[in-house]
Amino acid sequence: MSDLTKEQKKEMKREKYRQKIERRKREAGAVRKIVFTIFAVVLLTLTAVAFGSYQYVTASLGPKEEASSETIEVEVPIGSNVDSIAELLEEEGVIDSAMMFRLYVRFQSESGFQAGTYELSPSMGADDIIAQLKEGRVYEEFVLSFTIPEGWWIEEMAHRIAAETEVTAVEFMETARNQDFVVQMINRYPMLSEEVLDEDIRYPLEGYLFPARYDFTEEDVTAQEIMTAMLDRMQEEVSAAIGPESETSPHELLTKASIIEAESAGDDERETVSGVIDNRLDVSMQLQMDPTAVYAHGERKSRVLNEDLEIDSPYNTYQNGGLPIGPISNPGAASIQAAASPEDHNYLYFYHSPNGDSYFNETLAEHNEDVGRYQ
Repeated sequence: MSDLTKEQKKEMKREKYRQKIERRKREAGAVRKIVFTIFAVVLLTLTAVAFGSYQYVTASLGPKEEASSETIEVEVPIGSNVDSIAELLEEEGVIDSAMMFRLYVRFQSESGFQAGTYELSPSMGADDIIAQLKEGRVYEEFVLSFTIPEGWWIEEMAHRIAAETEVTAVEFMETARNQDFVVQMINRYPMLSEEVLDEDIRYPLEGYLFPARYDFTEEDVTAQEIMTAMLDRMQEEVSAAIGPESETSPHELLTKASIIEAESAGDDERETVSGVIDNRLDVSMQLQMDPTAVYAHGERKSRVLNEDLEIDSPYNTYQNGGLPIGPISNPGAASIQAAASPEDHNYLYFYHSPNGDSYFNETLAEHNEDVGRYQ
């Protein structure tokens, strides 16, 4: 080695360096191949799992037996919820998986299933079954049907129900006031709490009876059965609107929703009105909503006068801060959703002109200007 010239030694070092570089390149190439192979295997596995899951979900939600001509009579009892309906459909052989049907219904935010006796088939997919249960296309015709509009008070409901059923308005109102019945309902429905038993609340279940069409297959339906059906529907709507981590209680949600129901001129502004309510509450500003004063009086008014706003009542938001003590009507689904999802804006005021247009403003000066211009 000592006989090597200086140039030869440098050449040997260069050769060793080149060999080292080539060895690292081969190692890097091998690593890349290994990583690529692992990635390909993982990707194929995930793809297979995803495809298998898709196939499973599709099969679970599609027809159980697409070519089946069998019809199955399924009776959905009054008061049934999504869980019990899903179990019933699986037990009767209409669907493959109650769990998948239940998850699909909740994922789609479907609600409003109606009691009755249906003729269903294993050849029907989940969407067809849901549509039939919602539309009430039943095998047995309903004996009793009535529709409650959104925003009605319990007293108004009582008269509509009395006109369509054998339940008198007096019976309905007595049930609405019956504390034993109300306590039973509190124990049954998560949305109800002892807040509704406050002595200053006019009717404990005001705001909790969902406005919709109701159909019954029996003629001798009772006031309690009617209220239970309405509470079932409202519980579904509340559960769909309010999350488990929400800081808003169901009572606050429905109280706010009842104001939105009364103050909104249309569906397109419900979330905006909801935002106004939140903005006022955030700055400790009185809500000053006319419908709360009207409810405090206990009678509908075609025109609200200044003297009407002076009534001393825990419902009157002209005399008290914050939300009223409880709901001032029974709100529909759109107002409940708006109460849970207010629009983010800076409006503190709004005005409905006589021609039906709505004007939202951030300042009192702008609000007064619109009132003066369009009143």
